[in-house]
Amino acid sequence: MTTPIVIDCDPGHDDAIAILLALASPEVEPIGVTTVAGNQTLDKTTRNALVTLEVAGRGDIPVAAGAEAPLRRDLRTAAHVHGETGLDGPELPEPSERPVEAHAADFLAELIEPGVVLVPTGPLTNLALMLERHPDVPDRLERIVWMGGAIAEGNITPAAEFNAFVDPEAAATVFASGIPITMVGLDVTHKALFTRAHAERLRGAGRAGRFVAELSDFFQAFHERSYGFDGSPIHDAMAVAHVIDPTLMTTRGANVAIETRSDHCDGRTVVDLRGRTGRERNAEVGIDVDAERFLELLVTRIASLP
Repeated sequence: MTTPIVIDCDPGHDDAIAILLALASPEVEPIGVTTVAGNQTLDKTTRNALVTLEVAGRGDIPVAAGAEAPLRRDLRTAAHVHGETGLDGPELPEPSERPVEAHAADFLAELIEPGVVLVPTGPLTNLALMLERHPDVPDRLERIVWMGGAIAEGNITPAAEFNAFVDPEAAATVFASGIPITMVGLDVTHKALFTRAHAERLRGAGRAGRFVAELSDFFQAFHERSYGFDGSPIHDAMAVAHVIDPTLMTTRGANVAIETRSDHCDGRTVVDLRGRTGRERNAEVGIDVDAERFLELLVTRIASLP
């Protein structure tokens, strides 16, 4: 059975690869893409989403632009990770399609019906706005699979993962919504590194494969410099992969609270795996992944694209 999904994203190298994985996988059907400011400004993330869809020959999938800034904070981007375009590496054509007129928060509410899974891979600003404007959504939305947060590490501060840090108030709103949430955090994404060998398998596999290889050239160089990794985590693609094949990732139920008022731990996802707080579980949290199977899925599926 095919699962309809909507990807809410801030492309971003790994967001773009997540979109391509979804397009290459018969288990899921992307019915829309929405964009938010995060890895880069909204104009750039929206352009990047349109470009990525066109690279795969799927410019027919509608794109809606959303929030230009977090709910109550100034925007902090990740140009140091993704470059000035947000997708530095390949030569980016000018997209021929344009986003729809609707704001992403409203467009998401239109697309959501029973059976649809929402896969956000950026800050959760659009989702928080959707919940504020359309309070009936929790009754219609099957679940959320979010790439963000972490149990025990950070990548923008020592305590916080980037997507949670950019808009922690939005994350807190979404985790308090009652919608079933799976959190795909750094604890699992850092266990599966896309190497130069993976990139070379894709470089001659078609336009989409070459696009991913060229993205990887830039993205891996950052992770080699900054982390000493011998590959790059394709964070956002793991969230899509979890919808495609839930057996790839092991999860545990936990309460997840978002820190919004701390000098040192702002944006931390506080994951209570042992029930110390007595708060009810509100999420399934990724704790392990079959890295080899995930990476093989990623490479073989993208290699199948034109």
